[in-house]
Amino acid sequence: MRKISTQLSIGVVALALGGAALVTGSALAVSHSETSQNKAATLNVPVDESPVQRAAGPYTSFAPIVKKVTPGVVKVVVTTKSSTVSAPQWFGFNDPFWRRFFGDQFGRQMPNGQFNTPRQHGLGSGVIVTKDGYILTNNHVVENAEDVKVTLQDGREFTAKVVGRDPKSDVAVIKIDAKDLPTVPMADSDKVQVGDIVLAIGNPFGVGQTVTTGIVSATGRGNLGIEDYEDFIQTDAAINPGNSGGALVDVEGRLIGINTAIYSRSGGNMGIGFAIPSDLARNVMDSLIQYGHVTRGYLGVMIQDVTPALAKEFKLKDTTGALIGDVVPKGPADKAGLKEGDVVLDYDGKKVTDSRHLKLTVGETKPGTTVPLRILRDGATRTIEVTVQPLPGSEQLAQNNNSNSNDTGTLNGVTVGDLDQQTRQELKVPENVKGVVITEVQPDSPAAEAGLKQGDVIEEINRHPVKTAEEAVRMTEHVKDKVTLLRIWSDGGSHFVVVDESKVG
Repeated sequence: MRKISTQLSIGVVALALGGAALVTGSALAVSHSETSQNKAATLNVPVDESPVQRAAGPYTSFAPIVKKVTPGVVKVVVTTKSSTVSAPQWFGFNDPFWRRFFGDQFGRQMPNGQFNTPRQHGLGSGVIVTKDGYILTNNHVVENAEDVKVTLQDGREFTAKVVGRDPKSDVAVIKIDAKDLPTVPMADSDKVQVGDIVLAIGNPFGVGQTVTTGIVSATGRGNLGIEDYEDFIQTDAAINPGNSGGALVDVEGRLIGINTAIYSRSGGNMGIGFAIPSDLARNVMDSLIQYGHVTRGYLGVMIQDVTPALAKEFKLKDTTGALIGDVVPKGPADKAGLKEGDVVLDYDGKKVTDSRHLKLTVGETKPGTTVPLRILRDGATRTIEVTVQPLPGSEQLAQNNNSNSNDTGTLNGVTVGDLDQQTRQELKVPENVKGVVITEVQPDSPAAEAGLKQGDVIEEINRHPVKTAEEAVRMTEHVKDKVTLLRIWSDGGSHFVVVDESKVG
């Protein structure tokens, strides 16, 4: 289970049981060979975008809906790899006191205060969205998975392949080899309204498939610190650990969300649950299947919400819109003429409610698209067209999700991104430091054992300077020597690190 603390000391808890890990980092890319295979994949996802019928009930029974939907909701059992972790310093492994009782063998088993964790088993849920076996679930359910088993309601069990993961939205796609499977059709989650009756379906606590009911408590929930891209549907339907990746459906049996997290003091249900909207999940799924990663739009601006005080200063009628605090030099916004102090009121003809809403909308825009922005500048409105570019994103240096992979690259489990001006400011990287920033390091990888961590900047790979994420990928592909020498900027200075993957089997 995952917990993220809040200022109220209440946890936002991910709903997978067992070995699911914390979600951080950026969109995952796959190797070129897998990408070309994924491009050939075609999806036939049932979608019903008509609004739900809101005629007054009461409903005497949801049994017909449950009977229709539950065959398409599956149990997902994940086995994660064993990993080497560092023990807290207060364990005192090198303290002679412990050797008096346990002998020198104690120190040999845990050299340098490190020890191996056993393979772990996790439990989550998934939703079948195509008859040929594509399944939506959460990234934190299958992250670091070595083996994924899917069990259908009728008892059939399959071994699943992880097609792709997107930690930024916590969406993952897995695939089983089967035909004519039961599916859950998707609805248009933008048409969901507060007060709509919903059903949550999953496998809580491993007791078996369970159905609960409630209403939509809120839509557009964000700023919870769970994911980078948050637009949650909130519900009071009882969902618990093990429900991660399960279905949130409307009264017509259509998928409106993927259950992801709960707001809880105890780790159990307290009537505040969150689901990823089906529209967002579908967009991420399409990108993962077609390209192997998620390409998001990018404006190149630092934005913030409009407070009542700011609204008064900028002569706004209300607090809607997103205030531009900084513009990345030579970025899309800079080239289009946007400036610090501009307030974005409309994006592509749609009203901008706040900075989070603008971030989501831009992220969902296809790079290369020219979009009109209605802005307020010096008390007057004007429209500026901006050509959205790809988010300076993350490239995985080597794909290592499959234990049977024939990968010949190095730095497996390390994800890097371009060191753009925004990232440089956030990480306080000096202008003279050139390289690529590490956005994710798998905890069980040799890179993690060598000390690499999120936020480090790779300046050189095998004594060759590196400038872009794509360049870093090329420098780590199809190499003969599995020992990599890196020059790393971290904590205010540069140093060399050796990552040895020669013994990884």
